[in-house]
Amino acid sequence: MITVSDVSLHFSEKPLFKDVNLKFTAGNCYGIIGANGAGKSTFLKVLSGEQDRDSGDIFMTPGERMAVLKQDHFAFDEYSVKDAVMYGYPKLYECAKARDEIYAKADFTEEDGVKASELEAQFGEMGGYEAENQIEQMLSGLGLEEKYHDKMMSELDESQKVRVLLAQALFGNPDVLLLDEPTNGLDLESIAWLEDFLMDFPNTVIVVSHDRHFLNAVCTYICDIDYGKITQFTGNYDFWYQMSQILQKQAKDQKKKNEEKAKDLREFIQRFASNAAKSRQATSRKKVLEKLELDDLPVTSRKFPYVHFQPDREIGNNVLEIRKLNSKDEDGLHLLNDFSLVVNRTDKIAFVGLEHNTISSLFDIIAGEKKAESGEYFWGQTTSCTYLGRDNNQYFNNDYTITDWLKQYSKEQDDAYVRGFLGRMLFTGDESLKPVKVLSGGEKVRCMLSKLMLSGANVLIMDDPTNHLDLEAITSLNEALIRFPGVVLFSSHDHEFISSIANRIIEITPKGVFDRMMNFDDYLADEQIKQMRKDAYAGTDKKIRI
Repeated sequence: MITVSDVSLHFSEKPLFKDVNLKFTAGNCYGIIGANGAGKSTFLKVLSGEQDRDSGDIFMTPGERMAVLKQDHFAFDEYSVKDAVMYGYPKLYECAKARDEIYAKADFTEEDGVKASELEAQFGEMGGYEAENQIEQMLSGLGLEEKYHDKMMSELDESQKVRVLLAQALFGNPDVLLLDEPTNGLDLESIAWLEDFLMDFPNTVIVVSHDRHFLNAVCTYICDIDYGKITQFTGNYDFWYQMSQILQKQAKDQKKKNEEKAKDLREFIQRFASNAAKSRQATSRKKVLEKLELDDLPVTSRKFPYVHFQPDREIGNNVLEIRKLNSKDEDGLHLLNDFSLVVNRTDKIAFVGLEHNTISSLFDIIAGEKKAESGEYFWGQTTSCTYLGRDNNQYFNNDYTITDWLKQYSKEQDDAYVRGFLGRMLFTGDESLKPVKVLSGGEKVRCMLSKLMLSGANVLIMDDPTNHLDLEAITSLNEALIRFPGVVLFSSHDHEFISSIANRIIEITPKGVFDRMMNFDDYLADEQIKQMRKDAYAGTDKKIRI
């Protein structure tokens, strides 16, 4: 259990949190939410002791162990994958290493034997003999193929390291688990495995995430950071969202009533302040006006970008036909094998499954950014498409400001127009003059979304568009794609995003393509599809959740 009492933290004289009082108990999962810059990650660092607080106390039950998802992906490059995971339970790791050092001695003494026996007993008490099997199960569940389990961390790429560090945090049944964006870099299968793990986890979990489905699946409480306060709500993200809408409406209604009352009071004071007979009433009303404190009724600090895609022309019946497309990766591995597809004018297609590189390759080809090995595709005469790829850094390797960058894609070249457009995407004031080279991942995606909106295209191709975005931006994009009257071809690791937008699901597997006109939840629940998916991945290193 963790108890937070009167905790405050200031940055540059601005209070990030003030007088925070919370209790986190075993058997519950607490989701930390808030606008960008509200201090979600900083709050986790305060809880873990990585970040000092200005005042207040944090009490954790004596003898309990805390595990934290590490953000430094290079910290364990000198470790093997399994050792890096075991390091998540430091006492067990140290015991295992001390035992191995004794056994490795050339001159093994009787004293060494006694010490080794003691270490073996400690190792067993801490669950060491089951550790390797548990580590392998975790790594497989999180989507790291078995061929990587015995490699060094330095041999893994960024996405693979993320999975190992997540397994490290989960390993050894910690009493308190702090997770900052644990679903980043995970596919839907791995996220589903993590959801199951946390739902069965008996201890305390505190998590920051932008994944609404994940928060709904695992959270029993939501802690909302807004205006320096952290308010705890019982229930998952959807419950918090509905409650917050009610509270915001009540606050707005109250503010409107107070403004109307203030207007009446000011008029009365102005009219009768010089009238001796009415002066006492005027003074009384002035005191009431002062107590209204209109400025102390903030509704929310959250800001939602304005995302709206308006096609320049209506799409016709012939949208896209793909015939026997073939492609390979840089190592010559086949990605697409005689892939064929007909896209209809009302389709919003989610490409799902474990073949992420294959999906990206397909999108690159039909967007004209990559050539296929063989095969062909035909866009209809009425179609115009625009593309948001998974990696867009090549668009920002220049010396443009954000305003000048966006003017490249705007028919209207007036600075005021472009800056106004950027303002709706939350690049306000001088922010629109920032060099694009220094933008964060989320800012780059918002720039790319602006580019797509200005295109007037009636076909949108998006490869994992929610990556790097906060909850507010994801919500705005989600609603925009639901409203969009054209065709959408997209991939995503956000369950809620897929299930609310797609009316057609396509999964490219090692043994064929599954193509169904249905929503995502029905696709996952279909017993026939479950068996087909199981058969398609049988004999491969890739694990699916059935």
